Amino acid sequence: MTSLATTPTTDIEPIGPSTISVKLAMALVLAALADWLFYGQRAGLSLVIFAVAIVSASVLANHASLDIRRAAIGGAVIVLGLVPVSEELNTLSFLILIAAMVIALLLATNPETTGLADRARALRNFVLFGPFRVFPEALQVFNMSAFTRSIALWLMPVVLGTVFVALFAAANPVIEQWVALLNPKIILDYVSVPRVLFWIMMLALVWPFIHVRWRRRKIAVATEANAVEPPPLPPFVSPEFLGPSTILRSLILFNLLFAAQSILDGLYLWGQVALPDNMTYAAYAHRGAYPLIATALLAAAFVLVAMRPGGPAEKSRVIRPLVYLWVGQNVLLVASSILRLDLYVGIYMLTYWRIAAFIWMGLVALGLILIVARIALDRSNGWLVCANLIALTIVLYSASLVNFDAFIADYNLKHSSEMGGNGVKIDANYLLTLGPQALPAIDKVIALRGGDYCLAGRRDRLVESQRQDLAWRAWGFRSWRLQRRLDAQAKGQPGNQPAG
Repeated sequence: MTSLATTPTTDIEPIGPSTISVKLAMALVLAALADWLFYGQRAGLSLVIFAVAIVSASVLANHASLDIRRAAIGGAVIVLGLVPVSEELNTLSFLILIAAMVIALLLATNPETTGLADRARALRNFVLFGPFRVFPEALQVFNMSAFTRSIALWLMPVVLGTVFVALFAAANPVIEQWVALLNPKIILDYVSVPRVLFWIMMLALVWPFIHVRWRRRKIAVATEANAVEPPPLPPFVSPEFLGPSTILRSLILFNLLFAAQSILDGLYLWGQVALPDNMTYAAYAHRGAYPLIATALLAAAFVLVAMRPGGPAEKSRVIRPLVYLWVGQNVLLVASSILRLDLYVGIYMLTYWRIAAFIWMGLVALGLILIVARIALDRSNGWLVCANLIALTIVLYSASLVNFDAFIADYNLKHSSEMGGNGVKIDANYLLTLGPQALPAIDKVIALRGGDYCLAGRRDRLVESQRQDLAWRAWGFRSWRLQRRLDAQAKGQPGNQPAG
């Protein structure tokens, strides 16, 4: 059984075949004319000129829908409305002009309104809703499907590019200064907000006369039997979001951003170009090391996702070279981070955390190289994980055999200002925290300082701790070697065995 229902609905249809883009251009010209006639000026004859311009633009934009006889009547109404304003501009003459323009537009473009109630209703809707149509309707200039596709294509490049710029700004004071220039407050200093608001108001007022639309009654007939099945919902994530086009745009943008950072590092770190005021090389180096490592890790994650095995981008002859170039720039970025940290350590000495940072940076660089190997050799992500685990195992096993306590103590002593190095004064308190393995370096500090009795007393406690390490339950080969070296020093003989 089929049921029919007729319900009056309200719709808004455009009048005339003019395109939205042309009408929008006309509205902008009228807004510019209003700016020249009215902004910062007293109104008078200028209002008559502007009204004539609006009427002329409206006729030009909607000429195809005009009825000659009704348009002639509307023209007469306009002339009558212009007379009081030409005589004297005041509140009453202004309202008469507005009423004349709206009524003339109704007569010329809406022949369906015949009764007084229909015309009053149409004019009410025009006045209340017309000024708010400009921005929603101006969006019709864009092909929304193409616009949505463009958003999907550029969303990831723009978002990740912004993240990379933020990390580079944290790592590089020059880029930070460039980003600071984008401060909205600085931009607003060159933009007059009242003038922008004036243009927006003028566009809202003239747009209903350019792009004429009237609310009309339609009869909607609904049938259960012939009800159209609603179209399927679009996918939650656009297929373009991580497609080859998006990846290509991302790689081009990212390569340009990373190239800028690499060039600046080449100038300041490798070329020793003068840094901005109040910025030392040590501060520049320390500030940039860790953000750049975060950048490299984020880049590696993107490459793994974008170049997933079997993905559409993996076999692309254009994308693969860009991936190799970008990974190469990331390796250079890690090398720059290592250099930054080395410059900082050269001034502010070595610690366990800084050694860990060196090792971590090396693993990141190796991981990036292995990513290139996975792509070039067409291996799986499982192969990449295994290769990184093997590298990590080798590094950790090798680190377990290194005497970092003695290495840190000797390095800090050698590079301290007290030994003629470029670093700061030796931090004896930190040496004491390294344990008995720092005893040879502590002895040299005591000798340099001409007998620091407080340090010597604390040194004796480390010696006692070292003797306890020689008990058979706590014995270790490293402690035994240290004891031989200390015994040799006590006898006034140079140690034949290194501590590490």
